[in-house]
Amino acid sequence: QVQLEESGGGLVQAGASLRLSCAASGRTFSFCVISWFRQAPGKQREFVAAVSREGGNTGYVDSVKGRFIISRDNAKNTAYLQMNSLKPEDTAVYYCAAKYSSVWSIETREYGYWGQGTQVTVSS
Repeated sequence: QVQLEESGGGLVQAGASLRLSCAASGRTFSFCVISWFRQAPGKQREFVAAVSREGGNTGYVDSVKGRFIISRDNAKNTAYLQMNSLKPEDTAVYYCAAKYSSVWSIETREYGYWGQGTQVTVSS
């Protein structure tokens, strides 16, 4: 029903910024809650940010509040994660996820659609 592909990752120094994109295909993108998760080596996949279907409501894990901004453009079938003031602890593979719902969740099991991930590496 929806396919996702992330892009925009890379290697940057601490304090730099990156903008990740999540390109979606499918006619019902606007019916999906979109979230970003990340997974660092040796750690569990964790919730990063979520945006409601119309983009009016957002949520973030405490460690990225004030630094990251999630947004979406339904006309372009694309969601974004603007990451500012990056820290070495932000290093991870970042995944875009979607679920058909009006309510977003921080639980990975609630999302049925995932991209393949994009690597973000932040050097000190």
